[in-house]
Amino acid sequence: MEQKSLSKWLKLIIIGMAVCGVIVYAVVVPSCGMSLRTAYPEFSGRYWPWLVFLWATGIPCFAALGIGWRIAARIGRDRSFTMENAGSLKWIAWLAAGDAAFFFLGNVVLLLLNMSHPGVALLSLLVAFAGVAIAVAAAALSHLVRKAAGLQEQSDLTI
Repeated sequence: MEQKSLSKWLKLIIIGMAVCGVIVYAVVVPSCGMSLRTAYPEFSGRYWPWLVFLWATGIPCFAALGIGWRIAARIGRDRSFTMENAGSLKWIAWLAAGDAAFFFLGNVVLLLLNMSHPGVALLSLLVAFAGVAIAVAAAALSHLVRKAAGLQEQSDLTI
């Protein structure tokens, strides 16, 4: 697959992920919260803290999609193995790790404030684990792209 085609596919996937994220954060989460609030009126005071918390967890996700867009644009310009891409992947790794930690700690805080259930806090471990897995994968890709950029730079200097 050539670079421009790969770049277009990556951008299309990023747009799809962003649309899915907007649907989840703007429609699904609030409507599920409202249905829980209607079904269990005693939980109505927990609706806004949870909604704001879940919206806050989406910010690093959309930031990572923006960084991914810049990586896809560089790939389209035939600049796949650059230190810029390695740095961008490292940023994605930090965002994923930070979001995983924030999500887990936020669940623990909500549990301690009696706004959550212990089962929800335990399930948050799975989400946090997925975030850590994404962080490790992005960090590994960053390392590999950095090494490839160094090799490419050496070969460009060789006559």
